[in-house]
Amino acid sequence: MGLKTSIACALIFCGLVFPANAAGIQLLDSDPALQGAIWYPCASEPKVVALGNLSVPAEFGLLGAKDCPVAGTKLPLIVFSHGRGAWFGAHHDTAEALADAGFIVAAINHPGDNANDSSRRDTLSVWATRPVEMIHLLDFMLHDWKDKAAVDPARVGVFGFSLGGAAGLVLAGTKPDFERLASLCQEKTGICAELRGGALRPDPPHDARVRAAVIVDPAPPVFTSENLAVIRIPLQFWRSELGGPGVGDGTGDARIAGSLPGKPELHVVPAGHYAFLAPCSTELAAAVPRICTDNPADFDRAGFHREFNPRVMRFFREHLVDEGGAR
Repeated sequence: MGLKTSIACALIFCGLVFPANAAGIQLLDSDPALQGAIWYPCASEPKVVALGNLSVPAEFGLLGAKDCPVAGTKLPLIVFSHGRGAWFGAHHDTAEALADAGFIVAAINHPGDNANDSSRRDTLSVWATRPVEMIHLLDFMLHDWKDKAAVDPARVGVFGFSLGGAAGLVLAGTKPDFERLASLCQEKTGICAELRGGALRPDPPHDARVRAAVIVDPAPPVFTSENLAVIRIPLQFWRSELGGPGVGDGTGDARIAGSLPGKPELHVVPAGHYAFLAPCSTELAAAVPRICTDNPADFDRAGFHREFNPRVMRFFREHLVDEGGAR
């Protein structure tokens, strides 16, 4: 996604129904490595929250109650990892829904691979750094966030979309198979060129604090039944039947779904890759049709999200609240 495309994902309020009380929002803008937002339960009315010093045009904002007190203690925490070239607000409606349901959600821009910084996009380095950045975010939320007392460190989950979904699988314990990716490479630039040139294969870390994961349309070539077999946490896995940029025609994610260990919760959506992004308003659909035009054309993205968000919330509630965060 480009800058305009990714930012457009943020302000997509039309077609959604918001409760009288909004999610609280705190912006993360003091650390270049932690540029993003935190959503959390809050008993205040929603307003548009401008993004201030964050590297997003000032006229764009999110809906919520800025800097209101956190309502609750020992709350479960979900960290979000966005897709290639996107930004921390790409799934804002899902983050808001989780916050309204009693979760704390934290999301950041991945340095070098976001809407405003493409310096490391399509490089092997992002495979190494994305999980590290999510671990850094977790460390901040559990140890340095001013409201850290509101978080239960035994109830941590991850939500990852596209390349962020791949990062989520890595955090859950998988080690990507870059030799398989090299064998499938056809491009002469980017990661394929690095692999053919003998670049050092990344060995990204996992994080045992993550107790459950929602993985959505991950980038598929590096995952096999062998490296997925090590996952021991509950998974909810979503895939688009028709695929799209970064995930091919959908068959790769179907292969991953069939290779997941245990009894993962599997969902297939009869649409393309962008269906999982927040629904678009009429104005944004006119301005950025590429990510707002679904495949098939009559797919109801807003209606789908009215089902998707509660199912994500239910999964995390079952595995992080009802089971007390136990493995």
